[in-house]
Amino acid sequence: MTSRNRSHIGSNLPAPRRRSVVKAAAAGAVLAAPLTAALPARAAGSAPAFLHGVASGDPLPDGILLWTRVTPDPEAVPGSGLGADTTVSWVVATDKALTHVVGRGSTTATAATDHTVKADIRGLAPATDYFFRFSAGGTDSPVARTRTAPAADAAVANLRFGVVSCANWEAGHFSAYRHLADRGDLDAWLHLGDYIYEYGSGQYGTRDTVVRPHAPAHEILTLADYRIRHGRYKTDPDLQSLHSKAPVVAIWDDHEIANDAWSGGAENHTEGAEGAYANRQAAAKQAYFEWMPVRPAIAGTTYRRLRFGKLADLSLLDLRSFRDQQVKLGNGEVDDPDRTLTGRAQLDWLKAGLKSSDTTWRLVGNSVMISPFAIGSLTADLLKPLAELLGLPKEGLALNTDQWDGYTDDRRELLAHLRSNSIRNTVFLTGDIHMAWANDVPVNAGTYPLSASAATEFVVTSVTSDNLDDLVKVPEGTVSAVAAPLIRAANRHVHWVDTDRHGYGVLDITADRAQMDYYVLSDRTKADATSSWARSYRTRSGTQKVERTYSPV
Repeated sequence: MTSRNRSHIGSNLPAPRRRSVVKAAAAGAVLAAPLTAALPARAAGSAPAFLHGVASGDPLPDGILLWTRVTPDPEAVPGSGLGADTTVSWVVATDKALTHVVGRGSTTATAATDHTVKADIRGLAPATDYFFRFSAGGTDSPVARTRTAPAADAAVANLRFGVVSCANWEAGHFSAYRHLADRGDLDAWLHLGDYIYEYGSGQYGTRDTVVRPHAPAHEILTLADYRIRHGRYKTDPDLQSLHSKAPVVAIWDDHEIANDAWSGGAENHTEGAEGAYANRQAAAKQAYFEWMPVRPAIAGTTYRRLRFGKLADLSLLDLRSFRDQQVKLGNGEVDDPDRTLTGRAQLDWLKAGLKSSDTTWRLVGNSVMISPFAIGSLTADLLKPLAELLGLPKEGLALNTDQWDGYTDDRRELLAHLRSNSIRNTVFLTGDIHMAWANDVPVNAGTYPLSASAATEFVVTSVTSDNLDDLVKVPEGTVSAVAAPLIRAANRHVHWVDTDRHGYGVLDITADRAQMDYYVLSDRTKADATSSWARSYRTRSGTQKVERTYSPV
């Protein structure tokens, strides 16, 4: 059995001018948060502590990536650069009591990586539950469960994944994570982006109430800032619980760096006044790879591929590092073939992987919606808050150019590739838009359903981030009752859309079908929010179309 530690820093890229956007306002005091706000309270002393939980990720048939962060002394808070080098050991076993040990190891946690620890464990058995624990200076972390992927050639009857996106700390509690953790039946869970948000306190949608202030209080710009913000998120008990119950497979979207990020800048970045974007991007990526159990195939990016026996493979995309700037007035056209969302290398990698795949299902972890979304038919009172939600100009809005709609040549090439090579059972799993959707992915949206569907797409809503009813500040369900029929009328490939509720998805896969069960939360502002099943949609093998089913798996 071997182990090794990894961290990555993004490449330097030129930066653009910032464009203005009206952000969701939040009332109340903006709290000045010291570095220690990123830590839970604990007794004074010098013994090392595991205050940010433990996690695992990126399961392989023979391995898993383990993660923790040790606090060697009270001063060594995230982002401080303080704290002594500390030896951290780990043990992996087949039982929760850790009596049947299959591996041990140790490494030194240092301030250079913010005292985060990664152990890339190999030599494990496929499709097997394991338990692990970290130790330092006589202190033990909690014991956590993880699971390896099935063998590449294994006939797998069933896979089950939790699916989440868009968790704004200040907007509410992460009850969605708790409910997924309590299931106890997940092979893994997918986080499709916006694991953290970069804004200053009260600057991003909270329906006018900061439920719980994050740290630091200001917008995060530096490596220390991003480390502190990640540290704050990792103190959430529901997030810690989910990380301790199943491995995560994560990609980033824009808010792990800055709103509407592209290869050379971001909407929420002012070059000069907020430093160089290249430095900010590098800091954000470094902190992300320090604080997340992600094993990238290529340094500085999250695109990679995992396989789960003969049943499914999962291609994970990075749709921020290589894209051209989003189209705006006088800045190109969405159909320009010289503009890209994926970058040439990543698109070729995706196409080759989909074509060569010999699994029953081809899943694509996709941070922004690939299905076309014509929204010009919406009424003016809905267009304005929708534009605010999407971070777009409120006048003349015709489509969301931050999604695949803004890079139509990449989408055309990918969907044509699926059709021309008879690649079936491709399912896009998507976040970002703070709404739940079940879509066919049409080759030609204008003539659908007469034209073909090349794939299907399940979009999960936000864990806490504002959706339309929050922005309009009306009771939940009010906006969706009006907007959903209008959206479906203008987009005939959309089977269902819920614009208002927060929650998560559970994707269940068999050889016959891939089904997404959508769950919603009672109240994002309540730490004890309940969860209830809302809807289920599935795509049956060989159909490339979505259909409703009337009970969860």
